[in-house]
Amino acid sequence: MQITGNHQMARIVRHNDESLEVSEELGIAQSVISRLWQRFQDDGNVSRCYSTGRPRVTTPNEDRYLAVTAKRNRRSTASDLSRQLSSATGTTVSRQTVYRRLGHIGLYARRPVRCVPLTATHCRLRLAWSREHALWTPQQWSCVMFSDESRFSLQSDSRRTLIRRAPGTSYHQENTIERHRYGGAGWLVWGGNILGSRTDLHVQSVTMTGHIYRDVILEQNVRLFRGAMGAEFLFMDDNARPHRANIVDECLQSEDITLMDWPAYSPDLNPIEHVWDMLGRRIAAQPPPTCLPELRRALLDEWCNIPQDQIDNLILSMPRRCKACIASSGRNTPY
Repeated sequence: MQITGNHQMARIVRHNDESLEVSEELGIAQSVISRLWQRFQDDGNVSRCYSTGRPRVTTPNEDRYLAVTAKRNRRSTASDLSRQLSSATGTTVSRQTVYRRLGHIGLYARRPVRCVPLTATHCRLRLAWSREHALWTPQQWSCVMFSDESRFSLQSDSRRTLIRRAPGTSYHQENTIERHRYGGAGWLVWGGNILGSRTDLHVQSVTMTGHIYRDVILEQNVRLFRGAMGAEFLFMDDNARPHRANIVDECLQSEDITLMDWPAYSPDLNPIEHVWDMLGRRIAAQPPPTCLPELRRALLDEWCNIPQDQIDNLILSMPRRCKACIASSGRNTPY
C-alpha cells in the first residue's frame, strides 16, 4: 500500500510504539508500519521504492516476427513459433510468452471451422440463388420442405486441431478446414422440416440409393405433405446422385411434386443442418450410446423431442442466410 500523506508518515514515525492503534486508524497492516519504521531508522526515509518489473524477453521487432509467422502458418503451435523465433533471432521464449504476445494482437488458438470446398462455379451459382430468394416472404418459405441426409456414428470427431485467428474471422478461407463427411460405424438418417411440422426420421445402415429414395423418402414421406399442402408445396433436396436418378425424377413427376432449384455444396443455406446439430447435441448430453441399436433409439427419440418452434425459427432465418451469402460473394457463410 502506498503512503503519500506527510501527516500519515509523521504519525507512523512519532507513534511507532502504538503500531496497533495507528494500523487501525490508517487502515494499514502492522507489518507495513514495521517495515516503514525500520527503513526510517536505517536511512531516515519512508518513501516507497518502485520497481520497474521484469524486463520483456522480446523486442517489438520480435513480437512482430511472431505475429507475421503465425499468420503465414495458421496451424503453427506455440512451440513451433518459439523454435522459429529462436532460430531467426537467437531469443528463446516459452510457450506461455508466445501465447501472451499473440493474445495482445487478438490471435488466439481456436478450432478451425469445417466448410465444404467451393469452386468459382459453386460461388457464382450460390450467389445467383441467394439474390433470387433474398426477398421471399415468410409465406413463401412456409411452403418449402427442407430435407437432408446426415450420418451419426459412435466414433466422434475430436476436432483437436487448433488455428490462430482474430475475433470475427472464423469463416475466412485461411481459418477453415474443408471436409465432406465423417467416417466410422453409424447410421444414415434422412429427415424433412417444414414450417410447423416435420417428417418422421428415416434411419438406415446402408448407403442411400435411388430406389430407397423413391420408395421410402418420396412415397412414404414427401408425397403425404404434397397432398396436404397442394400445388404450392416445394420440395428441397441437395441434388445428390441418388436424388437425381431417373426413377426418382419419374416419381416426382407422377406425384406432381415440384422440386426447388438448389445450388450444389450449400449446406450453410439449408436450415436442417442446424437441426442435425441440435440432434447431435441432445444425444451427446445423454450417456453415450455403446452400440448401434442404442444410437438408433436415441436418434428416433430425440428427433421427436426437438421443439418445433426452434425448427421454425431456423426456417424463418432464410432471408438472413441469403443476405449473408450475397455479402460473402457466394462463399461460405457463418450459418
